[in-house]
Amino acid sequence: MIAIKKPLLAWVVIALMQVGCSSSEQQQSMSQAETPNVPALGNVEYHTYILANELFAGVRPSRQTRYAVVGFVPADTMKYNPDNQHPLMLLGHQLEQGMITEASKRGFTTQEFKLSNDIMLNDNSDRILTRDIEQLSDIERVDFYITGTLVYQQAGAMVNARIINARNKDVVAAATRFFPSELFWETEQVSSRNGRLYRTESTR
Repeated sequence: MIAIKKPLLAWVVIALMQVGCSSSEQQQSMSQAETPNVPALGNVEYHTYILANELFAGVRPSRQTRYAVVGFVPADTMKYNPDNQHPLMLLGHQLEQGMITEASKRGFTTQEFKLSNDIMLNDNSDRILTRDIEQLSDIERVDFYITGTLVYQQAGAMVNARIINARNKDVVAAATRFFPSELFWETEQVSSRNGRLYRTESTR
């Protein structure tokens, strides 16, 4: 057994403590760098990116596996309500489109199930996407669904995303993130909750 003198032992302990503090500070700075103070307005894609990072963290893409991204809906009704005038009323639609982008960038093969059989033309535009069941093309095999729910709150909405096995309905991955209400519009002074109007007092 090698004997270590007390001054040398004290120096080793201090050095180890400094290394530990440095590592802790580095981890803290890295954590802060991953979640900077980003303004809400116009940055829905940033919040979608962070949500996707958590959702796909433990999932590996495969060329043989196909995903279908389905709309995100309110948790209480499970369907989109156009009469709900919440500032984030269109968040479910945007999350569906954003998750298609995020999944594709990460190498996942996503199915576009709203694709029609033919290009549809009119006097002002042309399109290939439709919600008309009779015009939809045949859907290829889908192995996993990407979807989620929204829980609206006064200052935003809690988004719960999940990846579901299409065959056995197992949830293979899940993620949760809060989306602030100012993503699409400036903070409103008047809001609607349960059919009633509420006025927010200005803090200026």
